[in-house]
Amino acid sequence: MKSLLLFTLNSRYTHTSIALRSLYANLKDLQQNAQIVEHTINESLSSVAESLLDKKADIIGMGVYIWNASQIASLGRIIKKLSPETIIVLGGPEVSHEPFRVDFGFADHIVQGEGEVSFYELCKDLIDGKKRDRTIRSSIPDVKKLALPYRFYSDEDIKNRYIYVEASRGCPFECEFCLSSIDEKVRAFDLDLFIGELEGLWDRGAREFKFIDRTFNLNIKTANTLLEYFLAKEEEFFVHFEVVPDHFPHSLREKIALFKKGSLQFEIGIQTLNPRIAKNISRNLDLAKIRDNIAFLEQTSAHIHLDLIIGLPDEDLASFGKNLDELVALSGSEIQLGVLKKLSGTTLNRHDIEHGMVYSDEPPYEVMQTSHLSYKELFVMKRFARYWDLFYNSGNFKKSIKLLWDEKGVKGSVFEAFYSFAIWFYDKVGSTHQIALDRQAELLFDYLCSDQKRDKQAVAEVLLADLLRIKGRKVPHFLREFATDLKPTKGVTKNSYTKRQS
Repeated sequence: MKSLLLFTLNSRYTHTSIALRSLYANLKDLQQNAQIVEHTINESLSSVAESLLDKKADIIGMGVYIWNASQIASLGRIIKKLSPETIIVLGGPEVSHEPFRVDFGFADHIVQGEGEVSFYELCKDLIDGKKRDRTIRSSIPDVKKLALPYRFYSDEDIKNRYIYVEASRGCPFECEFCLSSIDEKVRAFDLDLFIGELEGLWDRGAREFKFIDRTFNLNIKTANTLLEYFLAKEEEFFVHFEVVPDHFPHSLREKIALFKKGSLQFEIGIQTLNPRIAKNISRNLDLAKIRDNIAFLEQTSAHIHLDLIIGLPDEDLASFGKNLDELVALSGSEIQLGVLKKLSGTTLNRHDIEHGMVYSDEPPYEVMQTSHLSYKELFVMKRFARYWDLFYNSGNFKKSIKLLWDEKGVKGSVFEAFYSFAIWFYDKVGSTHQIALDRQAELLFDYLCSDQKRDKQAVAEVLLADLLRIKGRKVPHFLREFATDLKPTKGVTKNSYTKRQS
């Protein structure tokens, strides 16, 4: 019997591949000679290649995604040079739609679409010596007939990594930048069977679950059932859902309000608050419901993660700036800023000529220029997004960062204030990564005091309150002269302080 490897490169160790486990679960009689192998994109490709070649598999199935496409291509070429008889089969979102913008010429076969059935059939035919086309287009499987993958998470996965689960596939919306819009029909797994699998994971110690459903709160019955399942648990847990922003009826609100802090996270794809831009990319936008639902969620203990996209067709900086200003006014939660990507299979290319859309040919295929945003502005905005993560989303400067746009209670434009700061900050550091926290704090202090002429003592007190929220942190050297109302913390170094009790 020929041996199979199911392999991918995850973006980090804490991630797991539900796709590989689902393929493995549906290998039937081939499963006994198959194994799952996962590495990360940060590992040496030569070391990964050595590890794969040492297993001497006859067939290697590789999961290809936007974050690992280039590395998978390099790895595939290495394996083919050293072991040309090894059959390489590619699958995953990055090879499911053409044109390919990475050279996958080394692949013997490419499975496009959901591969649980078609990958098994291909491997079965190859083992039996039958010829198959290089490209196999999968038919959409009946998810209720698929074997579920959850028992193939290892004990190490459960102990140290996120457990990805799905109660449904597909999305009814037609947003032009998203591959999920291609599969418009939402297909639900058998809910009772799925709950049973969740319980099996729970019994084995799983406490961190990430649902990959694109529209968790679309089917209210399913959403309520799942929320009830987790609310019944007495131990601590964390569960992440991706939700649509305008669909939180009363029954969901009642249950969401019952969750304890740290147990529930919602990722909410806002993308734009400009109705004209949303209509242009076939995105539904009910602003009144979105605002009302965000206001409700802000009153709960759920952690909210809001998404905005930079560089949408026909959207300029002024429109994006209004989006950001409004979201900051609506929510004190994390706001993730992403640059638009043109994925093969989406319909974004219909805007290319009219709106001057120019994209990178390298993964992740980000927009580089539009008729409304110059390349210079987009380079600035990419740095803006990175610095926004460092200063706003990180929580390290929860109050002090707001001093950029809030002076004596008078609020200015968040976007304009942070845009000016981002340009200034980059001029000082010339980098977007590997910037120490103390360096971040010192430059923010310098900008607020020197460029905005703020009172140094007042700024220092706000910065110290932010930085010292984490027990044991040291007072940065540049703030020590302002730490007059602080005292050394017992049992910690002399440069660590806590607020004196009044």
